[in-house]
Amino acid sequence: MCLGVPMRIIEINGFNARCEARGIERKASLFLLQHEDLQVGDLVMIHVGNAIQKMTEEDAQTAWDLFDEILEAEAALDA
Repeated sequence: MCLGVPMRIIEINGFNARCEARGIERKASLFLLQHEDLQVGDLVMIHVGNAIQKMTEEDAQTAWDLFDEILEAEAALDA
């Protein structure tokens, strides 16, 4: 299964960005969102190294909450 991960843009260089989420930094391509007005501080969904959608704070938090629930359920099964 492949998942998109919400990340915050912390640096933009052309169509490339450095993004961060929960202390983890990754480089991502912004090419697929070249029609969007992306700025440092914006949240984007990262999938396979590509930003595929601009997100609101609320949408990003909802995604992270769901990921946390999945991880908690998995940990409970392993215990």
